[in-house]
Amino acid sequence: MRCLVTGATGYIGGRLAPRLLAEGYEVRCLARKAGRLRDVPWAARAEVVEGDLRRPETLPAAFDGVDVAYYLVHSLGQAGFEAADREAATHFAAAAARSGVRRIVYLGGPEPKQNGEVPSPHLRSRAEVARILLASGVPTVVLRAAVIIGSGSASFEMLRYLTERLPGMVTPRWVRNRIQPIAVRDVLRYLVGGATLPPEVDRAFDIAGPDVLTFEQMMQRYARVAGLRRRVILRVRPLTPSLSSYWVGLVTPVPNKIARPLVESLVHEAVAHEHDIARFIPDPPGGLTGFDEAVALALAKVRDAEVETRWSTASGPDAPAEPLPSDPKWSGGTVYTDVRTCDVAAPTSALWRVIEGVGGEHGWYSFPLAWSLRGWLDRLIGGVGLRRGRRDPHRLQVGEALDFWRVEEIVPGELLRLRAEMRLPGRAWLEMRVEPTTDGRSRYVQRAVFLPRGLAGHAYWGSVAPFHAIVFGGMARNIARGAEHASG
Repeated sequence: MRCLVTGATGYIGGRLAPRLLAEGYEVRCLARKAGRLRDVPWAARAEVVEGDLRRPETLPAAFDGVDVAYYLVHSLGQAGFEAADREAATHFAAAAARSGVRRIVYLGGPEPKQNGEVPSPHLRSRAEVARILLASGVPTVVLRAAVIIGSGSASFEMLRYLTERLPGMVTPRWVRNRIQPIAVRDVLRYLVGGATLPPEVDRAFDIAGPDVLTFEQMMQRYARVAGLRRRVILRVRPLTPSLSSYWVGLVTPVPNKIARPLVESLVHEAVAHEHDIARFIPDPPGGLTGFDEAVALALAKVRDAEVETRWSTASGPDAPAEPLPSDPKWSGGTVYTDVRTCDVAAPTSALWRVIEGVGGEHGWYSFPLAWSLRGWLDRLIGGVGLRRGRRDPHRLQVGEALDFWRVEEIVPGELLRLRAEMRLPGRAWLEMRVEPTTDGRSRYVQRAVFLPRGLAGHAYWGSVAPFHAIVFGGMARNIARGAEHASG
């Protein structure tokens, strides 16, 4: 059986693909850029096809010969995400029907209540996508999950950082709304099982864990599992979802543009109303994973640096993707560069280890206050800031987030190129190279590139250029020193 996984560069899709492979399925992944999946551990066992759900002419090759198609994409955090998701789902449904796909599997959100409440845009969009797929003529299973608890999920990161960083907090009243969270391992189990459902199954199912909790209870139980003191929580009326999302954006790694739709969804109770899925995919022998166990498993993954995917792995269709402005088509335009080189009394392997460890808990090897201030400023104007960190403390992959950068290219032992995702009046890249020298040592070459946009871009470069000797110069020197120290 051949399965098509859309959203394989995202949090759930990046975990589902290797599990389908482990079950013996052929797996084809649809990605806007095939290179985004180049470095994942399971890449050699899967087929990757380039295409875009918003460009229907790119889809026939992806759907050809597919038995089961997984819809795991969404445009959360992007402007106009409802229209974008509607368009993508419509193209997906049409392509699946034309190609003779036998089953569609969709992971959606809880069904908005029909008691007069106005659903959040996020939940409304998820429900609309479900209706489009169910109307495709292809047998479709919609799995409706609320909060997913797993290492690296946006919901778990919100819960984790709010609880760990705030021993006392003022919260909105909706923290007492009931939620039925589900462990990511159970979500993946249902998704894999969805591939073999009989063709007459064409409906939505609620999927949830065994515990019904409020968000307040989830924070207190997280604190207990993590070995923290009980949190002091004061509920007040004036905190609207919008104000709450700004607070979440400041305290947690999840930026406001993603935190806001998630917080707005928490205003509604999200409790499963049926467990019919068990008729087709029975509960595991030990039962579904409880909340405390799910938290403990997620924390163990974080502690052991074994986080498979993170919410920040995915990048939307509006993410900048231009190449470095060294191509001929950029000739004639203004390109600012800052180049630093250092001879390093260490082998290339030692230098590379320091380079690949950049960011996250290791920092940026120069003037920590300046980097921290730049991160805070970015958060204040709606950017991602530095808090996305890194998935693995030692190893990087193409396409993954690294603080307010994204790994655009990596050649182990030779090159690391990062593309800026902070708010800027232009496009920026940071390139770090390792070059061997004839005496068995190495040379470090660092290049920052900025392509300004309009007068604001030129003014920006002029304002920060005086600090480059401290920030970029110090970074180059400290990377060289770090390699020399590590090599003894």
